[in-house]
Amino acid sequence: MKFEEIKDLTVAELRKRALDAREELFDMKMKHSLGQLASPSEITTKRKAIARMKTALSSKVKSSRGQK
Repeated sequence: MKFEEIKDLTVAELRKRALDAREELFDMKMKHSLGQLASPSEITTKRKAIARMKTALSSKVKSSRGQK
């Protein structure tokens, strides 16, 4: 998911998607440790997607605090 797509989401959607992505990352790590993950590079991709979501979420929270 690209940052352009992520920045248009609401705070609640970002939190939910970040939580889901973290759960998927956990499952990927478990599969990787068991040797069942087809492509280990998917872990890196998922970590970067989570970082993008966290970045967008923190900027939205900071901007909403500044508007009060």
